[in-house]
Formats: sequence, structure tokens, C-alpha cells
Amino acid sequence: MDKSLLLGLPILLCCFREVVQCRMCHLQFPGEKCSRGRGICTATTEESCTTGRIFKNDGTPWLTFMGCLKNCANVDNIKWSVYLVNFRCCRSHDLCNVHL
Repeated sequence: MDKSLLLGLPILLCCFREVVQCRMCHLQFPGEKCSRGRGICTATTEESCTTGRIFKNDGTPWLTFMGCLKNCANVDNIKWSVYLVNFRCCRSHDLCNVHL
């Protein structure tokens, strides 16, 4: 096989990925490690990696969660009782939700 074709193959394959791996953590409180549901999930074509952050009304971080989510949408400051919720979604590369 032609060497130039082999060098371009990984680039070509990355563009046709149907799934992406995402960091998963069901419960993480500020200043602590993941306490529940730690691992990796695989997002299908209908899913994205997501990071959700819940804040108290005064802006104090309260809880973070990560995983795979169907029909994910980026949202800011959705009011939920006495909390505000932010979601961030990505599919750019494996574990893209680690630093959202």
C-alpha cells in the first residue's frame, strides 16, 4: 500500500467516527473527586458528551455531573428551584467533556 495513503488514513477515519467516548461521573461536589458513577461512556450518533454544573442562586458551585446525553443542548442558568443549571455538550474528540 502507498505510504502517503497510510499516513492520511487516520485523518480520514477521524472524520467518519460515529461514536465518541465521554468521561462519566454522576456526582462530583466542589473540591472533591467523583463520588458516584465514575467511568467512561460511549456516545452514539444521537448522543453527545455532556458536563452539567449546578450552582446555588448566589453562584456558588454545588454539583457537577458528566456523561453521555441524547439530544444534548448547551444551556446557561436554567432555574431549578433554588439552583441554576448549566449544560455543555461536545462531540469533537474522545473525553472532550473533561474540561468543559
